Amino acid sequence: MWKPFIERINNVKIKNKLIFAYIFIVALPILGIGGVVVDYFRQSALDNAIAQTTNNVERVKNQMDTMLRVPIDISNKLLFDSRLSDVVNTRYTKVYDLVVAYNNYQEFQEYLRLYSEISAIRFYTTNNTIQNNLEFMKVNSEVRDSKWYQTAINSRKINWIYRNDVEISETKKLSLVRKINFTDYTTNGVLVIELSQSYLNSILSAEPFETMILDNSGYVVAAKDVSLIGKTLGDPELGIGTDLQGKGIYERSVKGQLSNIVVDEVMPESSDNGLKIISVFANESIVRDSNRIILIGTGLLVLILCTGLMFLYLISRLITRRLSGLSRQMNKVGTGDLKVVSHIAGADEIGQLSRKFNDMVVSIRTLMDQVYESNERNTRLEVSQKEISFKMLASQINPHFLFNALESIRMKAHIRGEQEIAYIVRLLGKLIRNNLEIGMKNTTLQGEMELIKSYLEIQKFRFGERLNYELLIDPQTKDVAIPPLIIQPLVENAIIHGLESRENGGLIIIRTLRIDHDVMIDVIDNGTGISEERLQWVKNSLKVDESLEGDRIGLRNVHQRLILSYGASYGLHISSMIGEGTQISFKVPATD
Repeated sequence: MWKPFIERINNVKIKNKLIFAYIFIVALPILGIGGVVVDYFRQSALDNAIAQTTNNVERVKNQMDTMLRVPIDISNKLLFDSRLSDVVNTRYTKVYDLVVAYNNYQEFQEYLRLYSEISAIRFYTTNNTIQNNLEFMKVNSEVRDSKWYQTAINSRKINWIYRNDVEISETKKLSLVRKINFTDYTTNGVLVIELSQSYLNSILSAEPFETMILDNSGYVVAAKDVSLIGKTLGDPELGIGTDLQGKGIYERSVKGQLSNIVVDEVMPESSDNGLKIISVFANESIVRDSNRIILIGTGLLVLILCTGLMFLYLISRLITRRLSGLSRQMNKVGTGDLKVVSHIAGADEIGQLSRKFNDMVVSIRTLMDQVYESNERNTRLEVSQKEISFKMLASQINPHFLFNALESIRMKAHIRGEQEIAYIVRLLGKLIRNNLEIGMKNTTLQGEMELIKSYLEIQKFRFGERLNYELLIDPQTKDVAIPPLIIQPLVENAIIHGLESRENGGLIIIRTLRIDHDVMIDVIDNGTGISEERLQWVKNSLKVDESLEGDRIGLRNVHQRLILSYGASYGLHISSMIGEGTQISFKVPATD
């Protein structure tokens, strides 16, 4: 039976035999396996994308749980706040009494200052003697008939509602809405805590796929694409549909593309309703790169299969001989000889590899030198940082200043009454507390200015009309982050060395100005000034690495901290003229 078949094969030319053998033994099996692998990798890419999206949604869920915990905790505290109860339920006969009550109750503002997760706190009450001030709002007919107000009044738990107050803003925001009962007065009201829209958007801004947070009514309250905020799932721009049933993974057509939709839910504690997190990605966007790689790979594979047989033998000998030579050079490098140079010629890949090998050896040698130098530099930097940290703590408040300030307070208290003294003591206590509590984390320029203002008020109390000051603060710079206690040593230096010898008319100006991506900060005095020789000595003392003793340790600490924090271009710059005063300037990056 095999004899006719064998005879026909024997009659075929050897070239054709090799071609047929190559096709049936090599090419077809490879192409078949390739097709299976292609399908596997396409499905694997989709599975990985689903797993990644699920993990991303879970991460967003955890971040939302953490964020929602803030307004919940605030509402729990306000639920039992007796001062809030008194403010809301007192019947005010005079506007003055109402204003005093508003001014004395600062808890809402304090919470807003402490927590960036929220943007507003309001309390709605039926007390007709209350006047609206964006924090305490009198319930009118429009509010009373609103759906969110009715939901809160009829619920004993927390509700999360996408709402707005037309009297205040047309923009809707996700808000915690909760009824608060005042048992002592047998009254109630509705607490509204609005969540920060920018904070919500920041949670989703880094997501790789379109991700949204929805309330229980289907409104998009936050999204990676902020243009979707305020729309509903049924909106044609979303194209998702409103028939998603609970959390899970759905596959359907979105905007004409087959897509996967991952849905999860957030149900905060003590809440009647929760939020829904939806992340959508188109299947085509996931497999597009895979398809392109597969197409390129298939083309290259066919080309290799067609040309491999022809050049296999010739190329194998050329490659083997040259690679063997390169391998010997690599073995020498492996034994630690970094002076090896490969002399394999040619412009092909092996020749390039030879040249890259030579470059690699040089890079390794250079890198080892750089690592050694870097370790040395980092060690010196760490030692310098520890020295600066210690000196910064040592120089935060001059004991001589504390003694003089307290002595002045004692004498003032003896000569005059107690009101002014109480004010100065409060400032001094605030200043001491801030210095004791200060850490290595950055503060804001506004916070630093509050500290400096307290310090200057105390010094003004000490020097009287001999000292005046001006704070010229650019509003654009108030939230800029700066290292703590970076300006106060400069102000203290200006008073001690510039103004202490003046009998009257002393002036210190602290000025900030936003310039492009930096903030320029100036401390200016009209004191005695510094001679040119002394000024040069001061500038040189800022740059030395050795520890300095004396009164310039504060300036040097500030200078070194600026350089270590931001780079060499961010140190102190000092200018002065005898009899006219001194100006110390520095800049910091304008980052929040």
